[in-house]
Amino acid sequence: MSLTVAIQMDHIKSIKIAGDTGFALLLEAQRRGHRVLHYTPDRLSLRDGVVTAMAETVEARDVEGDHFTLSAPERVDLSSVDVVLMRQDPPFDLAYITATHFLERIHPKTLVVNDPAHVRNAPEKIFVTLFPHLMPPTLISRDKAEIEEFRREHGDVVMKPLYGHGGASVFKIGREDPNFGSLFDLFAATFREPWVIQRFLPKVTEGDKRIILIDGEAAGAVNRVPAANDIRSNMVRGGAAKPTDLSPREREICETIGPELKRMGLILVGIDVIDGNLTEINVTAPTGIRAIKRLGGPDLAVTVWDVIEGKVRRG
Repeated sequence: MSLTVAIQMDHIKSIKIAGDTGFALLLEAQRRGHRVLHYTPDRLSLRDGVVTAMAETVEARDVEGDHFTLSAPERVDLSSVDVVLMRQDPPFDLAYITATHFLERIHPKTLVVNDPAHVRNAPEKIFVTLFPHLMPPTLISRDKAEIEEFRREHGDVVMKPLYGHGGASVFKIGREDPNFGSLFDLFAATFREPWVIQRFLPKVTEGDKRIILIDGEAAGAVNRVPAANDIRSNMVRGGAAKPTDLSPREREICETIGPELKRMGLILVGIDVIDGNLTEINVTAPTGIRAIKRLGGPDLAVTVWDVIEGKVRRG
C-alpha cells in the first residue's frame, strides 16, 4: 500500500530530531514507500469549502543538521491525500482550534490523525478530568478563595496554566507559602482562562512516566526523572529518560481510558502518570516514541503506521 501523507507540523528545520515523534513517523512513512508532504499550519487555507495547503515533498534523513530536503511548494487539496498527521506542537490556542475546524472538513475521507474534532474537544488538562478516580485531587479555577480552600485541604500543591505545555510556568506552592499571593497576581495578569491546581505528589522525584497508547492500547513507556532541584520532568526542561515497565496500577489506568480514546479516534496518545496517578492525557502532538526505542523498547512508529494503514485499507 502506497499512500500520500501530509504532515502538518512546525517547520522541519526547527525540530530536534532526536526526540521528535513526528519525525519518527515521517521516517517510517518514508521507509514504507509513502509519498510524504510537509507543511506548516500557517499555510492552511479554506476557500469555497476546499481545504488546501502550500506543501513541499519532503525527504528525511536521521542525520542531525542534515535531516531534510524539501521540494518547491505546491498547492495541495488535502481531500486528495490519504492521511494527514496533525503534529504541530501546542500552545492549544485559537490558531490550533482553527486548524482543527479546517481539517474536520476533510476527515474521515482523508484520515486525520488524531481526529480533529476530538482533539478540539479534548483539551489535555480538562479531558483528563473525565477520570477523576484515576487522578490526584485537582481543581481548575482562577477563583482565589477556591484555590486557598484547596490548599488548606491538601497542603503542598502544583499550579500550572490550563493550556501550557512543555513544563512552562509550573510551580510548587507550599501550604504556608508567602509567594502564593504574588504568584496568583502573576497568573491572573498573564492567563485569561482558569489554571490547574493539583495536590503535589512527592514521588515525582522518582519519575513522571509517559505511557504511549496506540488505538487505545498501551504500547510502551519511558520514565522521565526530573533534574535536581526541579519538579518538572519534561525532557525539554532537563528531565532524564529512563527505561521502565508498567505497574499493575498503570495497566489499570490504560485499560480504563483506552476504549474511550479508541472510540474518539485518538490513535496516538501520551498519558502522564506519577506514583499511580493520572495527571494528563496528551492528544495534540504527544512525544516519547523515539526515547522508548532508544532505551531498548519497541519502535512504536511501526505500530502507529500499522494501525493507520489498516484504517485506510478498511475505509
